Amino acid sequence: MARFKASGVEPGQRQLNGPQTTGRQYRNLSPALHGTTREDNVPVPVRDGTRLLADIHRPDADGRFPALIAAAPYPRQLQDLGAPAAIIEAGTSDFWVPRGYAHVIANLRGTVGSGGTYTFFDEQERKDLFDLIEWVAGQPWCDGNVGMIGISYYAMTQLEAATQRPPHLKALFPFNVTVQAWEASYHNGLLSETFITPWFRAMGVLSAHGDRLYRKGLSRLLRRVLAIPAVHHRFSHADAVQVHRGLQLVSRFRHDAHPWDALLNAVATEHPVRDAWWDERDLIQLLARIDIPVYLGGEWSNVPLHLPGLFKAWEALARNPHVRMTMLGEHSLPWPWESMHIEALAWFDHWLKGQDTGILEDPAVRYWLPGAEQWRTADSWPPPATHLALSLNPDGSLTADERPGARSYATDGANAMPAQLSWTSDPLPGDLDMVGHPELQLTATSSAADTGWILLLQDVEPDGKSIDVTQGWLRASMRHVDEDASETGRPVLPMKTRDPVPAEEPVDYRIPLVANARRFRRGHRIRLILTSDDTRADFRPMLLFSHAPVGIAGVNTVHSSSRLLLPILEGE
Repeated sequence: MARFKASGVEPGQRQLNGPQTTGRQYRNLSPALHGTTREDNVPVPVRDGTRLLADIHRPDADGRFPALIAAAPYPRQLQDLGAPAAIIEAGTSDFWVPRGYAHVIANLRGTVGSGGTYTFFDEQERKDLFDLIEWVAGQPWCDGNVGMIGISYYAMTQLEAATQRPPHLKALFPFNVTVQAWEASYHNGLLSETFITPWFRAMGVLSAHGDRLYRKGLSRLLRRVLAIPAVHHRFSHADAVQVHRGLQLVSRFRHDAHPWDALLNAVATEHPVRDAWWDERDLIQLLARIDIPVYLGGEWSNVPLHLPGLFKAWEALARNPHVRMTMLGEHSLPWPWESMHIEALAWFDHWLKGQDTGILEDPAVRYWLPGAEQWRTADSWPPPATHLALSLNPDGSLTADERPGARSYATDGANAMPAQLSWTSDPLPGDLDMVGHPELQLTATSSAADTGWILLLQDVEPDGKSIDVTQGWLRASMRHVDEDASETGRPVLPMKTRDPVPAEEPVDYRIPLVANARRFRRGHRIRLILTSDDTRADFRPMLLFSHAPVGIAGVNTVHSSSRLLLPILEGE
């Protein structure tokens, strides 16, 4: 089947949503010249005889071309639907194929028609990805140069594959990546219940269907409606909260129990601490094997899911000289994912086609600074900063000087006590640029043997409007810190055991907040909110990711010796 309809940013092309570059201009980019031929449901054999299914979109021309692979458990048939759904993340074929790339979208083992049983980010998945890459490289339409593309799970599989060092894999572009299954499921010991539970159930629902639902009938009509330019443009700022709710809605439909319920039970019940089961699903140690070019990226607002993994990947890839990283502002990676394609084209044209695009001419790290609304660069991450220490005072103030005392709250909001506490600074006398890894050094007592510490950092404008900046979490019984491996702002929490909290005794905690960047402007105030239950109506977690409550109802008391440490750029 052949067709020609290119997307892009030029007149006459289907216009892509979202930012397409990090504010830079590139040269010698591949033009849109080719038509498209497409083969659906192509079986790809892997080493144990299982067959994965893939849709192959490639130039309708003679010759051989580099290939970009996108692999995930999400329906490959829906990747061209054009809907604002958090499963449409493989990139847009009508951008890549006209510019001389094959775009191969594959389903992982046990999902949406691929053979075998899905096993969730484990060694089997990594072996399958190696075989998929080498199969693609050996096809008569491929020139042997293979890259990988896509965000979220499609980004995770890129790093998974690269740890296996397939000979024909030459470059990656993983945006919104997670490198530890534990981190996708738990926030420092607190189960991310409103995400991981509906995610597994939604995967079960989606995997039970195929072409009849995804390519025919109503889906054909829906594609035509969603392709209308005015309709498509409305998704340029797709609300991540609404998209998350869509996932929860899908999860309510009937699904086959195997293997989805068993995997969810393993995550939520059988493996509540980091053990061998989680170690198999952790890429941190394996990432040191990767020596091919990697362009990491994410957006500052994706705090409760992918942003932590971005910085862990950067650190784990430190010995690789061909790594770049960018952090984008809010609404920069809307669904369906088709943003940053010009940036990716400059990357792949350089590494897969040998074209001088200028992609490597800036420093390795480039990030958007919210509040200042400007791009910044750095040679490393985090950039040089000094941590500003602010005391959590008993009067609710957040100051450089300590005012001795304590404040208490009830974890269930009972006994006429508040269910959360907040501390707010005075209006700032000048701009303050926070860039890097914040930390709360908390001293607290609890009446229960376990509790959750849930933090929310906000920028409060002069009119009282608050903007969420980042969050931090810790299950109190999993407070142990590997001090030898830690540094200010980045405590290393092994999460291997649970140790009960001694009742009514002061305990010191080191709680990391997810790294972020923000200019707190003159006249604004800094606010920190602390609670133990983010399912309550009076607390709104970022992206609505809330947690299963832990411990029994009780009273937590915060001492003024507690310090919020904010990384402030040197010279500010």
